[in-house]
Amino acid sequence: MKSSLRVPSTNLPSEASDQRFLRPNSPLVPVSLLILMVVTAASSFAAEGKSVSYKSGDETVQGMLYTPAGKGPFPALIVIHEWWGLNDWVKEQASKLADQGYVALAVDLYRGKVATTPEEAHELMRGVPEDRAKRDLSAAFDFLKAQKNVKADRIGSIGWCMGGGYSLDVALEEPTLAADVINYGHLAVDENSLKKINSPILGIFGGKDRGIPVEDVKKFEQILKQLGKKVEIVIYPDAGHGFENPNNKEGYRPQDAADAWKRTVDFLASTLKK
Repeated sequence: MKSSLRVPSTNLPSEASDQRFLRPNSPLVPVSLLILMVVTAASSFAAEGKSVSYKSGDETVQGMLYTPAGKGPFPALIVIHEWWGLNDWVKEQASKLADQGYVALAVDLYRGKVATTPEEAHELMRGVPEDRAKRDLSAAFDFLKAQKNVKADRIGSIGWCMGGGYSLDVALEEPTLAADVINYGHLAVDENSLKKINSPILGIFGGKDRGIPVEDVKKFEQILKQLGKKVEIVIYPDAGHGFENPNNKEGYRPQDAADAWKRTVDFLASTLKK
């Protein structure tokens, strides 16, 4: 199957700098509360990542691996970045997933490059051959499967934006994938292609996403249900593209993002931890 187009909608953020802790207009709070916030944040994002290398065809590629505390074995996730590349926000998501009990491998489809402007992101995304990206994701799946602390039959995939479309590709290409999360990624609506999917699907979308029409999302859901696949689709009516990322200053919707995260955590627990 040829992968679906991954051009994000035009209402994406114009800045990619990681400013999630910089809120200059926030009201002053007591020092004791600030300390509590810092301690809570530190404990919430305790999993530290390490750079790992693995073979993808004739190439050696890198990713960031985040491991939960404890002995394991654990379920695992392939974490696929937005069109910006493997930046701090994606690494934070992988760390949070490790805190939830998953070995999380954040892949790097851009070979170390990270965009800071939409123009750079567009060029990087356009420069990734689809066959190479699929090969990298297959290699990531095999890498996780070979880890002694990973449950080989409990590997899932999650991605955002461009990575959401590639997360769907993983479900199409890997028959033993155990869970798949698509965050506002472009969709395939071809019945013959979607027949290949064996994993449960969670799809999270914005009702005002100009690049992914609600009609396409509903068609995707309808076809999967007709095929007897397990699928859960959530559409946030007032959200646009990239609404989960706080760096999207105009489009970030914290309440919807929090709800999407809770649904993701619940979905992964019900599929990968059962």
